[in-house]
Amino acid sequence: MSTRSRTLIALAAGAAFGFSAATTSGVLAERPNHAAQPAGDASPLPWEEARQFAEVYERIKREYVDDVDDHALMDKAIRGMVAALDPHSAYLDSEEFEEIRLSTMGSYPGVGIEVVAEDSAVKILRPIEGSPAALAGLLPGDQIVKIDDNDIGADLAGAISRMRGSSGSLVKLTIRRPSTGQTLDFSLRRAKVEVHSVAEEDLEPGYGYVRITGFSETTPDDLSHAIELLKRDNPHGLKGLVLDLRNNPGGVLEAGVAVADAFLDEGVIVTADGRTRDARFSMEATPGDLLDGAPLVVLVNGGSASASEIVAGALKDHARAELIGHKTYGKGSVQTVMPLSHGGAVKLTTSRYFTPSGASIHGKGIVPDIVADGPEEPPAELLGASSSPLAVRDKEVRLALHELKAQSTVARTPATGVALMRAAFVP
Repeated sequence: MSTRSRTLIALAAGAAFGFSAATTSGVLAERPNHAAQPAGDASPLPWEEARQFAEVYERIKREYVDDVDDHALMDKAIRGMVAALDPHSAYLDSEEFEEIRLSTMGSYPGVGIEVVAEDSAVKILRPIEGSPAALAGLLPGDQIVKIDDNDIGADLAGAISRMRGSSGSLVKLTIRRPSTGQTLDFSLRRAKVEVHSVAEEDLEPGYGYVRITGFSETTPDDLSHAIELLKRDNPHGLKGLVLDLRNNPGGVLEAGVAVADAFLDEGVIVTADGRTRDARFSMEATPGDLLDGAPLVVLVNGGSASASEIVAGALKDHARAELIGHKTYGKGSVQTVMPLSHGGAVKLTTSRYFTPSGASIHGKGIVPDIVADGPEEPPAELLGASSSPLAVRDKEVRLALHELKAQSTVARTPATGVALMRAAFVP
């Protein structure tokens, strides 16, 4: 791929702080420079409109039923101006900007739990392995009732904010454990938590499964490590891999490109077009395929967006993988996070991207090669070796495994007659 350092992101499809169910609220990247960008050859300020703005501002200050703080009013005006551009552009205050910065890094100071708002409560999806929460004995399904004796309710963003803090500091969690009906208090010492967006599992001898839940700076390395583990568990080699991108809302552009590159030897991965020179770019694959050409199936659904669609579109267009599941979200734009001189940042749509075939998926999504029957269902939890096999619990994983076996059979069959036809039509 291109080695030129890029400041762009393929932003998660949902509104900021809303789409992800994890302890972070989206996966973004910031510009490496921390100064505001010069205006360049921007058009002169439209004074007629500026006067109109000033008049409205004065009317609000003088006649609105409640007194409005100048700072708060200007903050709202800026937010409204940026948000009106498109659903993915936004003004970020200093705290929101810091949240975005942390979420791209793959680590943060906190207690180490993935949470979701569910049934009017904040529920723990899982404690992260080795984290303070895991070591203290918090369990999946526990509901957070209070943090430092403050009621939480279903305030997911508030719970996340209160659990964050400097390493070494203490935080008290009061949780309700539905399995026993107990209410328990835990005093946790915050620490640096490593968040891994990649998980792997063996499906059957020779067939592996990798799930990517988001794209952060650590995702490419986590993917390489996951496949190394699968290869270690399958000494006779991997015959095929299921790559699960369902409900993956996107993240750092370069991470998505690197994941696609991991399975491609050559060719364009993504191109983008925008008004500025930096917004127009093309990224290409470099030699090397982690699977050495073994068959690959990618699972997608309506929650697969942005960087997930870059990966799926590149692998599909290059006939490297077969897509199974449901139509993807359809977010074909790229955002850049630009720090401002007085703190905070503006997250601005700067490019529209295209798959290797030149197609724009914006508002359209990607239709899989095989559309799964029935309504979309969330991916089954990875519960480990003690549970029933993943392919038994997840029908789309089962379908993907079936297709991998069919492709492996074609690869071993002399390419004649019906086998030749299948080889020509199966990516």
